[in-house]
Amino acid sequence: MSAPVPTGSSADSVASNPSQPAAAAAAPAALDAPRREPPAATTGAAQLAGQSLTSDREDTKKRVLAALRRFPDFPIPGIQFIDILPIFQDPKIFDALLQVLEAEIRETLGAIPDVIVGLDARGFLFGPSLALRLGCSFVPVRKKGKMPGPCMTASYEKEYGADYFQMQSDAIKPGQKVLVVDDIIATGGSAAAAASLVNQLGGNLVGYLFMIEIGFLKGRDKLGDVPVIALVDSD
Repeated sequence: MSAPVPTGSSADSVASNPSQPAAAAAAPAALDAPRREPPAATTGAAQLAGQSLTSDREDTKKRVLAALRRFPDFPIPGIQFIDILPIFQDPKIFDALLQVLEAEIRETLGAIPDVIVGLDARGFLFGPSLALRLGCSFVPVRKKGKMPGPCMTASYEKEYGADYFQMQSDAIKPGQKVLVVDDIIATGGSAAAAASLVNQLGGNLVGYLFMIEIGFLKGRDKLGDVPVIALVDSD
């Protein structure tokens, strides 16, 4: 469970996986301070809370990058696989990652989505936990033939060939606000396929969220005008 990045100039949808993060969100006491302090102290408390949150996020981003492992020529020659699994081996780091991702969602979208759609398979590692924190539902997108019942299908291209995603046809209700999440955005093909499934079911795609972006592959160019949240960039 990890992800690939082309070692050469070849660019295609990279299934990948990064690593460790850390840091917590601002303490409730700091966030409540404005209600208890006189105006002069209120400004100071708000600034401190903001500085703490920013510091926590930066620390988490550094720990994510530090924890990434790379495996050359996997799953095929020419692909460098980014492994995120070490993140989930430390519950404190995993919790810090979730706090930072939740904060990014609230600030970027300005609202909580109705549904988080997680991509097969590394989107399953943190998507359900994030949905639980936000109080929304989780819907999996799986490879073709893995999902029971009536399904919608969308195709996408990877560095090493074509593939297909499926979603159960009753998983999303028309008009629901949907956020697509995955561990890494590389060429953007798999995320765009997931968005196609959301649109087929009448969902309202409000954005994408990734732990890591491989910026030089310019995957976000395939994702349209909706917000794209990426915690860290890893070239």
